[in-house]
Amino acid sequence: MSFTETFMPQPGDIDELGHVNNAVWVRWIQEIAVNHWRAVAAPDHVDAYIWVVVRHEIDYVGNMGPGECAEGRTWVGDAPRGARFDRNVEFSRDGRVLVRARTTWAIVDKATGRIKRVPPDVAAPFLT
Repeated sequence: MSFTETFMPQPGDIDELGHVNNAVWVRWIQEIAVNHWRAVAAPDHVDAYIWVVVRHEIDYVGNMGPGECAEGRTWVGDAPRGARFDRNVEFSRDGRVLVRARTTWAIVDKATGRIKRVPPDVAAPFLT
């Protein structure tokens, strides 16, 4: 199951080359992942758990300038492995991928502050 959002850069998101800065793409990767989590997860899961990034793998294959917008799409491809799972993200404009990422996230129990195995009922809505 994928989740999509539209992203448009603000003036401060543009670097000296006139393109969206790489750090902004990383911020958007995080934003779309968190928004997907909040849109799909059960409210009690959102209250009980938080996700932290443990690895980013990003390919910057295109640019985006001021006034342009991109569609962000994210999905979880495979079942979790212990406390971790990989999330895929692509940003595209006019059918052309600009940025592609695979990010590894770990689940943290908010009450204990500790990483834990991803419960099957937490993962299920993202894998259908």
